[in-house]
Amino acid sequence: MDVDIFGNRLSPKYRILSAEEVSALLDKFKATTRDLPKIKLTDPAAKQLGATEGAVMEIIRNSKTAGEAKYYRFVVK
Repeated sequence: MDVDIFGNRLSPKYRILSAEEVSALLDKFKATTRDLPKIKLTDPAAKQLGATEGAVMEIIRNSKTAGEAKYYRFVVK
């Protein structure tokens, strides 16, 4: 049974960043992809988006104080 995990209004928004976006993100924070928090390739969100190992995902969560909060995850096996 396939479930659309993004269909719930409480589910955060996920997307896979392009190579240019990853480069800009890493330059902004003076970091490498290995410095980012990890997300497993088997995570339901990564699977549903078709993420590949080495990709960077952006997670946008609603926040009462900030309005929107962005988080980034490095996809690992």
